[in-house]
Amino acid sequence: MALHIVLIEPEIPNNTGNIGRLALATGSTLHLVKPFGFELTDKRLKRAGLDYWPHLELVVHESIEAFFGKHKNKKMALFSSHSEKEHWSIDFEDEMFLIFGKESVGLPQKLTEKYPYCLYKIPLYSPHVRSLNLANAVGIVIYEGLRQLR
Repeated sequence: MALHIVLIEPEIPNNTGNIGRLALATGSTLHLVKPFGFELTDKRLKRAGLDYWPHLELVVHESIEAFFGKHKNKKMALFSSHSEKEHWSIDFEDEMFLIFGKESVGLPQKLTEKYPYCLYKIPLYSPHVRSLNLANAVGIVIYEGLRQLR
């Protein structure tokens, strides 16, 4: 039972480090899609990932096109606050790819337009909150996936 966490152009090293730790804790593979807003050697990334980072199954992709070219036939769920479908409606499968956008703007519009059938959101119940922290969003989705697969 494994899932794939995909971060499209992550910008904040602390978030990526925390998500790396989460990926290891859940037996997931972490995919990072360039360009990054930091270097993989960043101290903040390592500090957030603690001493777990070397044990992480990490795959780096040179671009969005390279990632989707390699994994175009895989089961995917993309996450955007612009979706109408909630993450609870996902039919999780083993080896599924869970795709999250960068912290400042989310997923590129070209992806949300190309994959509307597998676009989901995490519901927000306050009009005063625009979005969740990326690491929190990944945590919510990955554990829902594991719950369903269990």
